[in-house]
Amino acid sequence: MNPGNPAVENTDASTGPAGGEKADTLALLERGRTLSTPALRSAVDRLAAPMDTVAAYHFGWIDAQGNPADGDGGKAVRPALALLSAEAAGAAAEVGIPGAVAVELVHNFSLLHDDLMDGDEQRRHRDTVWKVHGPALAILVGDALFALANEVLLELGTVEAGRAAMRLTTASRKLIDGQAQDISYEHRESVSVAECLEMEGNKTGALLACAVSIGAVLGGADDRTADKLEEYGYHLGLAFQAVDDLLGIWGDPESTGKQTWSDLRQRKKSLPVVAALAAGGPACEELAELLAADAKSNDFENFSEEEFAARAALIEAAGGRQWTADEARRQHAVAIKALDDVDMDRRVRDQLVALADFVVVRKR
Repeated sequence: MNPGNPAVENTDASTGPAGGEKADTLALLERGRTLSTPALRSAVDRLAAPMDTVAAYHFGWIDAQGNPADGDGGKAVRPALALLSAEAAGAAAEVGIPGAVAVELVHNFSLLHDDLMDGDEQRRHRDTVWKVHGPALAILVGDALFALANEVLLELGTVEAGRAAMRLTTASRKLIDGQAQDISYEHRESVSVAECLEMEGNKTGALLACAVSIGAVLGGADDRTADKLEEYGYHLGLAFQAVDDLLGIWGDPESTGKQTWSDLRQRKKSLPVVAALAAGGPACEELAELLAADAKSNDFENFSEEEFAARAALIEAAGGRQWTADEARRQHAVAIKALDDVDMDRRVRDQLVALADFVVVRKR
């Protein structure tokens, strides 16, 4: 297995292909995490027991026994974007904190439900919530986080908060649409590249688009500015998901925290698979035959590592891996181009570019 990511070879995450001043991406992510976490914890503390404890476990604040922990809370890309979004509108980063918290709550609502629907037993190198606390609590805590997200925004009581909540609600609905499409595609023999991109735009692009506009809206930005920032975020989300799709097949489990060949085990019609099936040629035909047989197999869950590796090799031979890597870079370029239409401080633009570069160079 090759755990590398062909979308990112020979790319420096700190400078990136779009140029600009060198930005410390890790510091931007840490700032987003540091500024948003106290407010996020405060929101989670509102939940009734045992949901507060279950949510704390999911966020990595405690272990399965309830002891304090310093778990992996995720990459914190969305909070970082929300704070930069406020600065893009000329406001202080802190103005974006409620937006950062709201988006992070919706994101984690989706993770809790996705893990259960996909049967994933590991996230961030730990057992998932449904595995530890059961499916019922995973569903309830996810629902509670979703409700909290709008509460955090609307309790601000401002016109801007109402506008922000509207954008978050629309993004949430699209996210759910995308998850429904994703599930339905697993049971279809044929999914087009266009359908896959639409699904991933809903599932990942919509919430990233919201993250990078919500702080600006809270900071008083007009709709044109917020829409352009959303355009950047939407295409950044497609690049993000393309890289996720590569990692879902070829990622190193020690980095991703998931099983080898994770997406193949779940029969996901991800971009590499869909692109390979659309490519034509001997590898494509052999792959199509195997996947059609897999869909009818009663023993799929007991396939060996070698059988999944063979399918991954056919996807790569048919060109699915390279196409997806190229698509990640293309979507990255479109995202950066959208920033040209936003009047903002050069430093903020450089930091948005740096975060976009980070998305396509990550290994988890």
